[in-house]
Amino acid sequence: MIFELKKGNLRATAQTRGGELASLRDGGGREYIWEGDPAFWPGQNPILFPIVGSLLNGKIQINGTTYEMGRHGFARGMEFAPVEQGEDFVALELRETEETLACYPFPFSLRVTHRLLEDGFSTTFSVQNTGGSPMPFCIGGHTAIRIPEGERFEDFHLLFDQAETADSHLLSPQGIILHDGRKTMLDGTGTLALDYQDFAQMDTLIFSMLRSGNVSLVHRETGRGVRLDFHEFPMVAFWTKPGAPFLCMEPWLGCAAWDNESGRFEDKLFCAILQPGEVKELAYTFYLE
Repeated sequence: MIFELKKGNLRATAQTRGGELASLRDGGGREYIWEGDPAFWPGQNPILFPIVGSLLNGKIQINGTTYEMGRHGFARGMEFAPVEQGEDFVALELRETEETLACYPFPFSLRVTHRLLEDGFSTTFSVQNTGGSPMPFCIGGHTAIRIPEGERFEDFHLLFDQAETADSHLLSPQGIILHDGRKTMLDGTGTLALDYQDFAQMDTLIFSMLRSGNVSLVHRETGRGVRLDFHEFPMVAFWTKPGAPFLCMEPWLGCAAWDNESGRFEDKLFCAILQPGEVKELAYTFYLE
């Protein structure tokens, strides 16, 4: 099911499949979200839940039992149910099924609200533990921002709202974070030039506990682009495929497994744990610049 949203001169499309916002267009018809061309990557703006990234050997321990789950969890491939809609917003909900209980043994409600603003959109995650035991989870966004036709990836850079001295975590070929692997990407500056070579070597740029709460993807000459407000999340990541005309800007609560972690869900970095009936909300916002 598709929902058309509008506010001012902005138009957006949200879908129940994966619960994601799949299109954002301005008054001039410019599309900001990657269209999902499978020649590069069929995704667009998936929701990462109840894990972010990969697990050690694809497995996780929950209350003494080992479960298997694929990269980024199951929400992105599931059908959400609409629960509320207005002209400029839609709220979609995912609840547990037999399929989810087989790999994540918790009753839950994941409500996602996409709301158009005058100059962008916000996405709010509301996670509730509807079961009777403590429920660990991670969650993240994975919004692919489209590089306009006729413009080059290398003509854009990332601008953080604070000067940063920060390393990126490094991943193994299996997508596992190396506990002794880091590479300095920000050295006392708030600017990061984009280069496909970095992604060819590192796959994903992953930062944790930055001073910044906002980062902009902007053209170095025109200054046009988008700004992501991720201040409610402890991590932010960036990913693309070499040659692909998009950059994923990803606020994360939690991350891929570390090569030296215990394997227990509750020990995952930045994992949240909800008591029965408890709700946790997190939101991020994209602004057009």
